[in-house]
Amino acid sequence: MTTIDIYGMDLSAPVRIVQMTAECLGIKYNFKKVDLLAGENMTPEYLKINPMHNIPAVVDGDLNMNESRAVAGYLVNKYGKDDKLYPKDPVTRYYVDHRLYFDMGVLYKAFGDIVYPVMFGSFKAEQK
Repeated sequence: MTTIDIYGMDLSAPVRIVQMTAECLGIKYNFKKVDLLAGENMTPEYLKINPMHNIPAVVDGDLNMNESRAVAGYLVNKYGKDDKLYPKDPVTRYYVDHRLYFDMGVLYKAFGDIVYPVMFGSFKAEQK
């Protein structure tokens, strides 16, 4: 069985998408922590793996990948025993893709607008 490398942080929802996909498919993976707050995504070593310097990054043999939804689709297409996780029927696949991308375009942005200022200390409560 192939083992892939997943680079990222436990708190990252995009990293979890890739981890959950790998686990659903029974793919063994090495988790390699990349601390964004410490700038580990900007090191020359990491930039060789992922010039976009985001997480997750995934290495499968000679292929270096990023963008969680594209990686999840790749893993299912390469390692899936059937089309249960990513159906071939275009209408059913539309619904799967809709759910995959909903959080990116709607939910994740709204979440980030509210949570990230609090997490990173730029939130200022109104004084009354």
